[in-house]
Amino acid sequence: MAPMVVDLILGWWLVAASRAQQLPRPSLSLHPSQGVSLGDTVTLRCHLPRLAAWVWLFQEGGWSYNKGKEKERDTAEFSFVSTLREHAGRYRCQYRESWSEEASEKSDPVELVLTDVRYPPSSISIHPEQHVGTGTNVTISCWNKDYGATFLLHKDGSSAPIKHQDSSGGGAANFTFLAVTPADSGTYRCSYRPRGYPFVSSPLGDSVMLEVTPTPAPPGAEEQSRANLVMALVRGFVAALVFGLGVFFVIDALSLWIQRDDNCVSLSPSCSCLMAPMAVALILGAPPRRPEAVQLQVPCSDSDCLTYVELQAKPPTTRCPGPPADPQPPTIYADVRTGGPH
Repeated sequence: MAPMVVDLILGWWLVAASRAQQLPRPSLSLHPSQGVSLGDTVTLRCHLPRLAAWVWLFQEGGWSYNKGKEKERDTAEFSFVSTLREHAGRYRCQYRESWSEEASEKSDPVELVLTDVRYPPSSISIHPEQHVGTGTNVTISCWNKDYGATFLLHKDGSSAPIKHQDSSGGGAANFTFLAVTPADSGTYRCSYRPRGYPFVSSPLGDSVMLEVTPTPAPPGAEEQSRANLVMALVRGFVAALVFGLGVFFVIDALSLWIQRDDNCVSLSPSCSCLMAPMAVALILGAPPRRPEAVQLQVPCSDSDCLTYVELQAKPPTTRCPGPPADPQPPTIYADVRTGGPH
């Protein structure tokens, strides 16, 4: 009986886990998304990928709200009419469908940061100056020695702080921009989070303007760039021309050799011209092949049996000789072997 109970519990748990994984995760948004002060009204909206009967809003490390919906919809709203300091924090939402007992995964977190105007704004400065050229390193400093713990740098037009930095203990922070470009131009302000209140912020302080002007090119830079381009094109053209001429000369030389060989054969049919074969052999790096000796076997008589070897009298030459005066080439005969006494 006990094993069956364990199997049933395990099977139920696996089914519940698979259902929870099958439900798409919701998303959470904040309205207004920034600049919410203590006492303002703020709304957290949970966007549901499926129609849901129950929706929960969780504050990280705090309490949770749940809301039942008489009519299933794809959004659920949670509003604070007059925000208090304890409302500040990090939130997530979760939902459950009407036919299921299992809830979805929680959404990604959204931070509700409340501005407390009782904190004095921070001071700000810029170095080296507000008007700089492209490539200059610029530092914006923020400080408030009485309350500052974490400083945030804001740029007008951005919905969220662009940089943040913890104070080193002196109530100040330096934000450095390396090699600024015209895209860094704009108006900057600072705020800070008091010690012990990570989701409570001071109001924005005074602003500084950064204007980055493009650095003009040095005189003659454009002409030098054009000259370099022309030189590169000329060099490429000359290299291609030299390569093409080299290929042309090689092909022309081979065709001349073949033509001379054909002319030699047509003028002297008995001439064994070696120009083309030896030229190819020289190009390929192989030594020319020497003509081999020719053996003549004389039929054996009753008592004698002689073998004659015909040797080339002259070494081979690359020049094709003219018509021979003697129709028979000079021949040397040597007595190589005898079959019996003479």
